[in-house]
Amino acid sequence: MKVVIYDTKTGSKTPLEPMEEGRIKLYVCGITAYDYCHIGHARSALVFDMIVRYLRYRGYQVTYVRNFTDIDDKIIKRAQEQETTTEELAERFIHAFHEDMARLKVAPADHEPRATEHIPSIIRIIEELMAKGLAYQADNDVYFAVDKFPSYGALSGRSLDDMMAGARISVNENKHNPMDFALWKGSKPGEPTWESPWGPGRPGWHIECSAMSRELLGNTFDIHGGGKDLIFPHHENEIAQSEGASGEPFARYWIHHGFVTIKDEKMSKSLGNFLTIREVLEHYPAEVLRLFVFSTHYRTPLDYSEATLQEAVAGLDRLYACLAAIAALPATASDSAAPVASAKEAKKIASLADRFHTAMDNDFNTAQGLGHIFDAVKTLNRISQNLPAAPAGADIALLRSSAATITTLAGTMGLLGEDPACYIEAKQQKILAELDIDATAIAGLIEERSRARDARDWARADEIRNQLLARRIELKDGPTGTTWQVKLT
Repeated sequence: MKVVIYDTKTGSKTPLEPMEEGRIKLYVCGITAYDYCHIGHARSALVFDMIVRYLRYRGYQVTYVRNFTDIDDKIIKRAQEQETTTEELAERFIHAFHEDMARLKVAPADHEPRATEHIPSIIRIIEELMAKGLAYQADNDVYFAVDKFPSYGALSGRSLDDMMAGARISVNENKHNPMDFALWKGSKPGEPTWESPWGPGRPGWHIECSAMSRELLGNTFDIHGGGKDLIFPHHENEIAQSEGASGEPFARYWIHHGFVTIKDEKMSKSLGNFLTIREVLEHYPAEVLRLFVFSTHYRTPLDYSEATLQEAVAGLDRLYACLAAIAALPATASDSAAPVASAKEAKKIASLADRFHTAMDNDFNTAQGLGHIFDAVKTLNRISQNLPAAPAGADIALLRSSAATITTLAGTMGLLGEDPACYIEAKQQKILAELDIDATAIAGLIEERSRARDARDWARADEIRNQLLARRIELKDGPTGTTWQVKLT
């Protein structure tokens, strides 16, 4: 089965047919480097990290480009407020971005260009547009003439006439049309500038991505991505600039992820209702945030709350607990024990990878893919919890191969990257510390309970069991004695 993606431009799902067999060129709009990243940025980074991981897992060679906007109005304004340079400000927050991505275990893109590194390329594209009559100079500014590009609005599904009817009168009287957008902005006092044929100035926001994508991926490439907020005007304007200059198609497929919301309202810096990545990671491990993000399809709005994060914590604990239990299985099997797993369960587990691939091949449906993994874990837990002291070889082989499969599949989302036993041990120690109880105290209570049972003091034995259970310590009586474990959630 081929990977099928939802293409924003066509508004439908379509098979992914790369320009070059087995190779995919992907460009994603990155951050504007003027502040710390919030979890809306985290969703974008994680979604495309997952897409790249999955495509590579499926055998594609992926060239992944994610840019940095390191000069624009917001950066200039923030640098002036902080009495620093735009270079220092952008460098500081690009460094912070890389720190956040490292903590999220997001792999670096193959190329991470910056707008200021590509000024000559930007100027060349603007010159090409002017030569074709698609751009014009007004004082030291240069604008793209949207009415000269007949397909303007094709990505967002808007017509230029409708946009014109709803447009406010531009405060810039030099524009021929209020919908025209800046390709080059003449410099103002105190702003960073670069020399150009139109006088000193700096690039507009949209043109930088056209220049960087063309330089690194060519006039036409496979996939362009970003958040839904970039569809218009940013990506619409990129298409107009790029196709207007080259005369060739720009991106063949468009992928856009949904917003992160808080109480159903879009999270954004302008609204002040955002949490930074580093604030969230102070309280939750990176894999919890990953599980939270991927439990919802990437195109669907993702509502952030403490309750949903706690659900992700519990889910991650279940996955690791299953893998840790399987890792602790005895090295040798019994020749006489009958298998616990039924033929139906074995067949269902064997189909896990195929079902996961079907889900993920269908527009990267991580929610459905995770559902298959959790369903498999439920079956594996039933099998492992009913194993005798000396399990059958068929059960051990099934459980171990299934654990390996789950680890590989979850790895396409950057999940289950830790050693399961170490994860569970660290989790248990953290809980014990919070409960102010240690293994020595637990062992003492178990010994007291054992004496009570020997004396047939069942009331006291039950009292100790309940006392420990109230503190999230579960006891399990077996032929070799009593063992205990911490209830993770």
